[in-house]
Amino acid sequence: MFALWMFGLQIENVWGSRRFAIFYFVCVIGAGLIQMATSVGQGYYTVGASGGVYGILLAFGMMFPNNEIYLLFFPFPIKAKWFVLGLGLFAIFGGMSGAASSTAHFAHLGGMVFGFILMQYWRGKLPLKPSQLMFF
Repeated sequence: MFALWMFGLQIENVWGSRRFAIFYFVCVIGAGLIQMATSVGQGYYTVGASGGVYGILLAFGMMFPNNEIYLLFFPFPIKAKWFVLGLGLFAIFGGMSGAASSTAHFAHLGGMVFGFILMQYWRGKLPLKPSQLMFF
């Protein structure tokens, strides 16, 4: 949730509260759907809130790719695009290897995928076009 506040604040300032809320909840729902699809028959429920945070991180990395992020566990700053890429690769590796099975790695990936698709839709890059294009 700290990441939601830290990165989401800058995105909300650009997009506005309504569009930001739509984006976040689309990522949450998409994350939940992907997690449910990949865990059929395991008998547990999922929400996808962490996938929503990953969607926000993806949006930040796409909108501000060269902003430097100072992390507690790195002695040097890292650009947002490399940070987001690393998180995505870690989620893929974690989901495929089955490591830390209590972590919903596919929910994280689902949030990123649904966020990417929604951003491309808003930019007019998909066959369906929105009524108003966004440029960022």
